[in-house]
Amino acid sequence: LALLRLMDDLVRRGCSQFIIATHSPILMAYPGATIYLLGPEGIAQVAYEETEHYRVTVDFLTQRETYLHHLLEP
Repeated sequence: LALLRLMDDLVRRGCSQFIIATHSPILMAYPGATIYLLGPEGIAQVAYEETEHYRVTVDFLTQRETYLHHLLEP
């Protein structure tokens, strides 16, 4: 979150732009970000909500017990 604030400060000053490789749905949520997916078919622009990392995070937060049950059962 502190990185988002720092990035925003620099962008608002007009002196910076960023190219970031990340799996973090928090960093990908930066307003106005252009997100590219690098996959088997090449590079494609995707919406934030279409990223796997966004979907997994939302699913985990809304179905935590199910995830933990499947992950931690012997």
